[in-house]
This record gives sequence, structure tokens and C-alpha cells, in this order.
Amino acid sequence: MASVLIAGPDTRVIELRVHGVMGTTPESLVDAVVAVDVAGDGVGRIVRPADRLRRPAPGPVLHAGGRPVPRTVEGYLWSAMTSGGFAKAAWALLLPFSLANMAHWMLPPTGRVLGGTLRSLVRLAALVLTMLLVTQLTVVSLDLVAGQWLDQFSQLRPWRAPIGLAPVLIVVALLHKLSAIDWKVHTPSPAPQRDLLPGARIAADPDAPALHVLHATAGLACAALLAAGGPFGASSDRVFVVWIAAWALILLSVLITLALDAPTEGRWFKPWARRLLVVATLLEFVAAGALAPMPSHGQHLPGTDPTVQSIAGVLGVTVVAFALVLIPAAVLARGGWSQLPPSLRPWAGGWMAAPMLVIASLLGGGFGAGVGITVQKALGDDSLQLPPGYRYVTTLWGVAAVLAVVVGLVGALVLVLPRGTKPIEIDLLHPGKPEDAKHAAQAWRLARLERKHAHHVFLVAAAVLSAGTVASVLMQIRGVELPWWGQPLPGIGITALGAFAIGLLRLVYVATKSPDTARQLGLLNDIAGFWPREAHPLVPPCYALKAIPELVARAQEHLADPGTRVVLAGYSQGSLLATIAAARLLDSLPAHERERVGLVTAGSPLQWAYPRAFPAVVSHDSLAELAKAMNGRWRAVCRGTDAIGGGVTTWERLAFDGQLLGVGFEGALPAAERSPNGALVLGGDHWLPDPQRGPIAGRRWRPGVLRHRDYTSDPEWDHAIAAAAGLDVAEAPLTLWNFKH
Repeated sequence: MASVLIAGPDTRVIELRVHGVMGTTPESLVDAVVAVDVAGDGVGRIVRPADRLRRPAPGPVLHAGGRPVPRTVEGYLWSAMTSGGFAKAAWALLLPFSLANMAHWMLPPTGRVLGGTLRSLVRLAALVLTMLLVTQLTVVSLDLVAGQWLDQFSQLRPWRAPIGLAPVLIVVALLHKLSAIDWKVHTPSPAPQRDLLPGARIAADPDAPALHVLHATAGLACAALLAAGGPFGASSDRVFVVWIAAWALILLSVLITLALDAPTEGRWFKPWARRLLVVATLLEFVAAGALAPMPSHGQHLPGTDPTVQSIAGVLGVTVVAFALVLIPAAVLARGGWSQLPPSLRPWAGGWMAAPMLVIASLLGGGFGAGVGITVQKALGDDSLQLPPGYRYVTTLWGVAAVLAVVVGLVGALVLVLPRGTKPIEIDLLHPGKPEDAKHAAQAWRLARLERKHAHHVFLVAAAVLSAGTVASVLMQIRGVELPWWGQPLPGIGITALGAFAIGLLRLVYVATKSPDTARQLGLLNDIAGFWPREAHPLVPPCYALKAIPELVARAQEHLADPGTRVVLAGYSQGSLLATIAAARLLDSLPAHERERVGLVTAGSPLQWAYPRAFPAVVSHDSLAELAKAMNGRWRAVCRGTDAIGGGVTTWERLAFDGQLLGVGFEGALPAAERSPNGALVLGGDHWLPDPQRGPIAGRRWRPGVLRHRDYTSDPEWDHAIAAAAGLDVAEAPLTLWNFKH
């Protein structure tokens, strides 16, 4: 049962909203024509509605216990951390790195030995992925452009090696500088005292600076190795020392990366050692540029093919080893969720990190190959040579493009054709509204289909790309030519890779000019950028490490007033931030203060996505523990038409005798109550009718099926806020339920 506190004359409610992906405007966040900043540092902003003189204004009152209770609406904006400006737009180019980093956070709960092995393998795969992309850049810059194309300019021939290696050094330096950006937290919060809380493991990794250096070292060493003749021997005696030094730097980077583990208090790879390694790497790179021999008459560099193939082979072996070691880890962890219904168990039985790492690796390799092919075509010289393996890469992506079109058409057909039974909630939410029920039923089916099969898209993509990779490798080893029906595939792959590379680069450029496009591009960063730099350091800074402590600090500031109750209200991705902040807030407050904290999540993927994709970080058990601590003050506002959101605190719903039943964190639940606003309140979930009931006099109204949009426009929003604040909501004012059926 929800705890209800008696509202005194000094009681007021602070509703602290947190937006979702792709950002929003301050005005939209707080439902006002004008909004002003009242706190924050410009990156994490606290805003409130304002009057005509741009002074902070109070929000609409809440009705509880037969009287109005003052409410202040605040919003926390974190979109400046993921969108706006060239640097943040360029983070989209790091998507393969971000996916590799995210794969680490998808690991199931493991023991010390298996966990340490898996963490080491995913860090090694991330390091080799960086080496592959830097090597592919070297192929374009040193081999294709400097070694072959610039050979026609006699005055530039002696300078081709330094000219070809200079862009590689610049790009690595920019990546290093870009990924070293971090957000300053002015009010850090203490680490959680209990591990069984949502997001308790989310913390900055003290090894991240060391990983920055190791990735830069390994990448530049691979470029020097290619210039010196490749992994199997120096191209001449004068670069033998360069060749040996490159191998030494690569092996040293690999060994140190394998030795690094989860966040610890100590940093055994000291700053002075990192600086020494950077100096040695720069000296090695300069020596490679000065001594590396370049072929005459525009010939192919001898080290190109073996270097690219060797690194790609090591990456493949590492990913396969990671996937194999992950199998027993997932099997051993299965006992932790075997009692849950299938709809709540982790995706792929806890093995989801493996396909995510596969996709990251193949996207990274495909992007590098796409850039090389694009530059080759742009130079307009048919004699320019790329590594022979690139032809098999184009075949792989040609097959993937064709299958993507086929799967897309089948998926579109499945989505268009109505299928399945009508959701049980429809008739209960839309009594006497057959037209609304018809539109709602179709939207419910589509949303349920998307939520049910979202992870299958990743599994199918990983399976198709993996099968294509195996086939391409076997064809390359055996020298098999494509049959007549497969001849168009390389051309399709070239088009797909070129479009992928050009489209992503263009999107980054446009995002620097248009704030709206920047927010759309921020969708990638919003999801992947939530996770701290753990496996791959060359990723966007983790905004959760700044947003969560600042939300906790703002709530504590308000709670200093004994009459204030704080409700953290998170929408979509913001619901994850709000939930973790609420958990840490309860963890830091004395028992008698916790009753003044509430949580509302809207359009939240906290049940169907995050516990299933990240079972060791946001587990079902941790959410149950939080729900128990909230004692009924966690309310989830949800729509069945929302493919991103959905139920959070209840599952296994069924209709019986005109009532909605279900199971929640505390077990079987009483039948759902019908809110005065037409919503069904089952446990902590407030199921909204969509389309909304109304219009309602004196309230903003949105027509049509809203799906994932505008939860605050529904009158049930105020009901959920009041319930989360612990107010008596047994009686609601007449204006909230005076609607026509």
C-alpha cells in the first residue's frame, strides 16, 4: 500500500522533471511559454516557468485531501552534454567505439574469475578496434593518397611518407583530445552504500586516462608498423629498429590493457609512466615518417595487406573468444532470474553483450573500409589500389544491404498487417468510445510488437554480419570467385559503405549548423553516452556521472525545508536518470526523511529494456528493492501505445470480470482502480487512455494517438505526482473528471 502523509499548512511539492533523448527546450520541459534558469552551470541547467518579467513563477497547484497544495515545477536539462557544436556532433563518428564500450555494461553478473576475463577481453577487443580504424586511416592517407596518388607529383615524392603520416597523427590527437573531455561536477554525491540499488555500479573508472594513452599508443604504433613493412618483417634494414619498436609498443599496450580491471582505488600505471610512453610513441612515429621507404611508380605499400588482415584477424579471434567465455558466465548467472517470467528475463539469456560487440567491430571495420573506397572513387584514378580484402568487405556489406532491404520490407508488412488479439486493456480504457478503441488497439499491437522484438533486430544483424564475415574470409583464403548471380554484390556493398561514410560525415557537418539536427544526432550519444568509459576510452563523456549527482544535490537542497516534498519525474531516458538519482537519494537520507521523496517515470523503458539489456547494472531485483523503499511513492505513467515506454512496476496483466489484474514487485495485486481521469491504476502503474479523454475545460489537451509524446498533457499526470508525493488523492476535484464518454 502507498504511504499517505498528512499535508500541513506549510506543505509544498517540488516536481523536478528530467527530459529524455534528443533534448528539449526549457519551455517544453516545464510546460510554460517562458522559462528561466534558477540554478546550474549552463551545461546541467535547472529551469522554472517564468512570468512576463522573466521572474520564476509558481506552478499549478495539486489537489489532495480536499484542498490545494502548492507545487513548484522545475526541470533539469542535460541535452547540452550530448548535442550542439562540432565536437559533440563529431561524437557520432565514434559510434562503433561507443557500442564496444556499452557491451561491457551489458555483461551479466559474474564471479571474479569469469568477470575479470570478460572485462579484459572486451577491453582488448576495444583496443584492437582502435588499431584497425587507425590502420585503415593509414591505408588511405599513407598508401592510397601519399604512396600512389602523390607519386605523379615529382616535387612531392621525397616528402610522401611524412605527408601521409601527418593526417594520422592529427586524427589520433584530435580523438584523444575529444574523448578526454569530461563534465565538471560541482556537487559530487557519495558512492552508494548498498550494491543492490539501480545503477550502483555506475562510477568513473580511474583507469580511463591510462586507456586513453594505450589506445593512442597502439594506434600510432600500428601506423608505424605498416609504414615499416607490416607485421611479418621490415621492408628494409634502415627501418628495422622502427619495426622492432612498433612491435614493442603494440605488445606493451596489449599487456597493460589486459592487466587493467574494474574501477579500483589505486592506479598502478602512474602518470609519469604514461608520459614516458607517449614520448616513446611520438619518437617512434616521427622516425617512421623520416625513414619509411615509399614505393616508386605508385605501387602498393608492401605492409598494407598483412597489417590490415592481421589486425582484423586478431579482432575476430578476440570477439569469438569473448562470445565463448560469455556462455558459461550467462549460464551461471541464470539462477538470478530463472524465477522471473520470460518477458522480464535478460535478452539472449544474458549473452547480449556478444552480438553488441560483433556489431561494433563490423561497423568499425565497415566504416574504415567505406572511407577508403570513397576516397579511391573521389580521386578518380582506376590504378589506385586498396587491400584485396576490401573486395570481400564490400561483398559482405552488399549481402547485408540486400538482406536489410528484405528484412525491412518484411518488417513493414508485419507492422502494417493487423495481427494478434485485441489487448485486454482496450475495452477497459475506452468504454463507450469504439472509434478511440479501434485506433488504440492498432497502436497497442504495433508498440507491443516493437518492444517484444527490438532485441531480435540486433541478434539478426549480428548473425547476418557474422555469417557474411565467415563466408568472406573463407572465400578470401581459398581464392573463390563470386558466382554470376553474386557479381552485383560488391557494387552494392561499395554503394552502401560509401553512403554510410558520406552520410555520417555529412550529418555531423549539418549538425554543427542546425540545432534541431544536432538534437536528432544526439539520439545516438544520449543512449551510448549514458555509460562511463570502461572498455573504450574514445567515447563521449558520460553525462550520468554529472546529471545524477546534480539531481541528488538539487533534491537535497529542497528537502532542507521540512515542509517540502520532492518528486523526481523522469521521461523516457530521463526516467533512468531520475530512478538512479532517487535510489541514491534514499540511500543517503535518514529513514524519517525518505517519506518526503517520490518518483514518477513516464514513457519509461525501465522494465522491457534496461534490466534485460544491462542485468548487472539495472537488475530487476534492484528495481524491486527501490520499489520497496519507495513504499508506494513510485508511480509509472504509461501508455500501451508507446513502443519505447510501457509498464514498469507491473506485469502479467489479465482481464477478469471487467477488472484488470496483474503482478507487481510485491506479488499479486488488487484489481486496478479507475482514476477520475479515466486511467487504470494497477499497483504503481497508471495506464492512460490514448487517445486522451476530453477535451477538459481549463486544461491543455492533445488530440489523437500520442504514443511516446506529451505525457504531462494528460490530467492523470497531476494524480501521479500527488500520489508520489504521498498526498491523499482519494478525492479529486470535479474539473478533472468532468469529461464526456
